[in-house]
Amino acid sequence: MASVLKSLRVWGWAARPKTLAASLAPVLVGTAMAWEAGGVHWPAAGLALLSAILIQVGVNYHNDYTDYLKGADTEERVGPLRVTQAGLVEPETMRRATVAVFGGAVLAGVYLMVRGGWPVIVIGAASLLCAVWYTAGRYSLASLGLADLAVFLFFGPVAVGGTYYVQALACPPEVLVAGVGPGLFSVGILLVNNVRDAHDDQAAGKRTLVVRLGRRAGVALYGVCVFAAVLLPAVLVVWTGHHFWTLGTLLLLPLAARAVHRLVSTTEPRQLNPLLATTGRLLALWALLFSVGWTL
Repeated sequence: MASVLKSLRVWGWAARPKTLAASLAPVLVGTAMAWEAGGVHWPAAGLALLSAILIQVGVNYHNDYTDYLKGADTEERVGPLRVTQAGLVEPETMRRATVAVFGGAVLAGVYLMVRGGWPVIVIGAASLLCAVWYTAGRYSLASLGLADLAVFLFFGPVAVGGTYYVQALACPPEVLVAGVGPGLFSVGILLVNNVRDAHDDQAAGKRTLVVRLGRRAGVALYGVCVFAAVLLPAVLVVWTGHHFWTLGTLLLLPLAARAVHRLVSTTEPRQLNPLLATTGRLLALWALLFSVGWTL
């Protein structure tokens, strides 16, 4: 029993639970907006949530595996534990687990593809392609500095719009605009990770956006992402003339300012690890406040 619990704990570490808000938040937002429009469909919402979580866990497993092979994860790593590099999981075992988790995401999405037709098939195929391409090969999205754009799209407008579509079978433009919020916060999570790992990434030839543009640009972009996300509901209120309660996200401004200050003032990479969880909590709180406010 102890060995089973230890194994589950290891796989839990590899899933990086502190970042899973990036997959939960857009499903919550899309479902709340479908509820308000009278188009909520709970089986589709549940499967969309399961598929989103499995895709993100698959990305995290694949990243754990490929960064180990590329040498981006070493014994000098300052970020959270990577189980393949630490010797807790064999590389081939991690590769098989990645395939199994992605396979589970496809199975969870079968009903959604039948219900939603070709748009859902395209979204699902593109999501899986980018999930694998994220760190795979010499010209991965991360190495090309395109991971930030992919994260924004697939954890933002695509995820929120897709969640809404599989329920209401339509997608008004304000849904895609609302998806900008989770997308920006998800980019913020990635930027914290890449600012922290910039030295190791550069040494391993992983040319992330932060490696290409420098720490100062990465910190500035983090601030833009966080503050723009918090203020986004104001744009939707002006546009729609309704949903004033979504302005409750403005309550997060002090927390957002504190997070940005933490990134600006911290030069020791290891001390940035808690900021990953902080940004994830900001995303979760934003999604909750926005979703409740939209339905009131």
